[in-house]
Amino acid sequence: MKIKHKIATTFIACFAILNLTTAQSKKAVFIIVDGIAPDMLEKTSTPNIDKLKEKGSFTEAYVGGKKGTHSETPTISAVGYNSLLTGTWVNKHNVFGNSIKKPNYHYPTIYRLFDNRYPNKKTAIFSTWLDNRTKLIGEDLEETQHIKVDYAFDGFELDTINFPHDKERQFIKNIDTKVATKAAAYIKENAPDLSWVYLEFSDDMGHGFGDSKQLYDAITFEDELIGKIMDAVAYREANNNEEWLLIITTDHGRTAKDGKHHGGQSDRERSTWIATNYKNTNDYFKNQTPGIVDILPTLTSFLTVEVPSDIKSEWDGVSLIDSVDAINLNATIKNDALTVNWKDISNNNTQVEILISTTNNFKTGGTDNYTSLGTANLSEEKFTTTLKAPINDFYKVILKTKNNTLNTWITNN
Repeated sequence: MKIKHKIATTFIACFAILNLTTAQSKKAVFIIVDGIAPDMLEKTSTPNIDKLKEKGSFTEAYVGGKKGTHSETPTISAVGYNSLLTGTWVNKHNVFGNSIKKPNYHYPTIYRLFDNRYPNKKTAIFSTWLDNRTKLIGEDLEETQHIKVDYAFDGFELDTINFPHDKERQFIKNIDTKVATKAAAYIKENAPDLSWVYLEFSDDMGHGFGDSKQLYDAITFEDELIGKIMDAVAYREANNNEEWLLIITTDHGRTAKDGKHHGGQSDRERSTWIATNYKNTNDYFKNQTPGIVDILPTLTSFLTVEVPSDIKSEWDGVSLIDSVDAINLNATIKNDALTVNWKDISNNNTQVEILISTTNNFKTGGTDNYTSLGTANLSEEKFTTTLKAPINDFYKVILKTKNNTLNTWITNN
């Protein structure tokens, strides 16, 4: 009996060790396919995105910040990319256009957050635009702590010999093909832990032809390229002990009149979408309208990237896969009365804490000191208090709930 007991104990111990050593590796890839309003997906063939709708999750989403406020953000490509990368709107990340003049690198991208947490894990970028790596991620800049992407496949738009520039922008179509094909092959073979794929051709056809056969054919073309990457992810999951998060989105919509332009705050320009292979998205994803800023918190959560609380307190997004208690934080001052409002989406009557700061030192790499104003019931969706005079021109307000943190500004500027 003692021998049998010893054998059984040894077997259980070995099984436990085996389980520990065979835990699935988590990896993520996000794809930005440029300039596709959600209504356009319904007007052309997109079998691969449709597959994600069926087997994973899909939602309409938005870009552009909160219209008419300090966070209103131009619906322009690089601006949208950086909102995804940093989880913040333009009033923080400071990329107002495609020239990317002066990004505020104090708001770290997913690449820096991931590299700080996992310096030995691998990152990659596959892009039809070099600036995504050199300016937005800010590779090897002092301001980004000399972040380095482990594998980069980009810059082909500068190669006018192999990709001679033509008015019809077919060279961008050819570059998209090269980028997506390489992304699929590299992911299948090497499985980087975090990857970004960027495809441009659909936006070019939008600018050139607007709502047209050319644009809708381009969307179908991009969907075919996305399918190659989906197949690579499926191969990795089927043949390796890996769990992959795949997120596909777009950076802006298009003008309602003809679909040729974007940049403004019309509903169609602000309207985007998010597709993912992740089935168990949260109630916020399913029942609300997420923003592009929500993708960063989702990536850090899935990849178990621990993020300092001072950085999280600056995020304008929330996770699409974790529990979320509240959204839509707003704060106003009338005379000396501060009113804070939010939307409760949890249906649990827990306490929330409201904090305030009169500084914005984070913007320049410093620290903000917050004072607690008190607590309220989450379900009340409102908190009021009287501020001590004199009233400042600027405040940052934070709402802390059990599962997430929200922030907003009050500013006269």
